[in-house]
Amino acid sequence: MGDLLMSELLIGCGNRRDKLLYRPGEGEWTNLTTLDSDPNCGADVEHDLMRLPLPFADDSFNEIHAYHVLEHTGAMGDYRWFFAQWEEFWRILKPDGLFCGVVPAVSSVWLFADPGHTRVIAPETFTFLDQSEYTKQVGKTALADYRRFYHADFAALFQDARTSDDGGDCQFFFILQAKKPSRISV
Repeated sequence: MGDLLMSELLIGCGNRRDKLLYRPGEGEWTNLTTLDSDPNCGADVEHDLMRLPLPFADDSFNEIHAYHVLEHTGAMGDYRWFFAQWEEFWRILKPDGLFCGVVPAVSSVWLFADPGHTRVIAPETFTFLDQSEYTKQVGKTALADYRRFYHADFAALFQDARTSDDGGDCQFFFILQAKKPSRISV
């Protein structure tokens, strides 16, 4: 990235501002914008993530961070909204920008126990966000072809399931990179 000043967006920030995932060689926030729908958490931008488009210009951020928020948006099986949300994240990320996320791992007791969880994000989910995977798999495997609905493109850079020190909860950490222009081919 050629930018001298990083720009980061923390979506669904709530009352926390800690950075859980880092770009290699970097540390804390440099130019953070926060977003949440709760007017009581002091976010820079008050906005409901279920409302698209997001209130930012194209190519606004080097990084988007989402910690325990994606599982509260959309609904399992609503693929059109899922892809629309990821196209919005891609739109507001700069080329090669990073999407850094933490969600409950598939083995987490909280994945289905929390009544507010409406979506599961698993490592396999990212196959559908990577346009090069469609070329490799459509017509050869059972992968559904969503390219008529989805034109953004992400590459998975990092994935790790971690169990808490007390052995209770398991979280899934990931970093995706926005590939611009999209590598879509039909």
